[in-house]
Amino acid sequence: MNGPLMAVIGHHGTASWSSLDLLNRELLPGWGHDGGAVTGSLALYESPPPALLHKLPIFPSEFLFPSLSPLQVIEASLSKSLSGGIMASKRIQKELQDLQRDPPTSCSAGPVGEDLFHWQATIMGPADSPYAGGLFFVMIHFPPDYPFKPPKLNFQTKVYHPNINSNGSICLDILKENWSPALTISKVLLSICSLLTDPNPDDPLAPEIAYVYKNHRSRYEETARAWTQKYATG
Repeated sequence: MNGPLMAVIGHHGTASWSSLDLLNRELLPGWGHDGGAVTGSLALYESPPPALLHKLPIFPSEFLFPSLSPLQVIEASLSKSLSGGIMASKRIQKELQDLQRDPPTSCSAGPVGEDLFHWQATIMGPADSPYAGGLFFVMIHFPPDYPFKPPKLNFQTKVYHPNINSNGSICLDILKENWSPALTISKVLLSICSLLTDPNPDDPLAPEIAYVYKNHRSRYEETARAWTQKYATG
């Protein structure tokens, strides 16, 4: 499959279709349904022109959905309707191309070997933080139903931070309840950079470090700088 992965929603009782770009989560403009609630069926295709849609089965029996908006249908059912992570692979490839074309400041990321679902990222410690001068390695694992489920990120480099525990797990809302398929790994890495500059001690993953941050800020910064020097330099 070489073209953009698309989907069409067939509307029961009519021969009309909606077309959705699965990589960018948007309805194809200029024709088809406008995104209102429908009861219909899903068919997947690789970007044929609208003129070819009459050749597609109008109501594929294997994909039946309740009354949902087209984007809700896709989000609710994609992991069941696609096998082998086709959608995830194409989305990850697109994000990799975007990263190579326009890398975020102070961050880099890419696949480990040939495994597109397993990346390594590097983050340079922000200059206005006790992590300045450090280079931090982060492992990224994409789930098969990405981008409808968030990636999992873990620091491989030890870091003294209220929202990062000793296993490298990260407490960040966009990696949990505030995840959206509109987010990208580039935006996630930039959010982690911001977290290094501005920790959130009220939602800690390391409560003891959060306590030091809130009550003994100078000691927190001194320890964070010492860990950065020991584990994230040289």
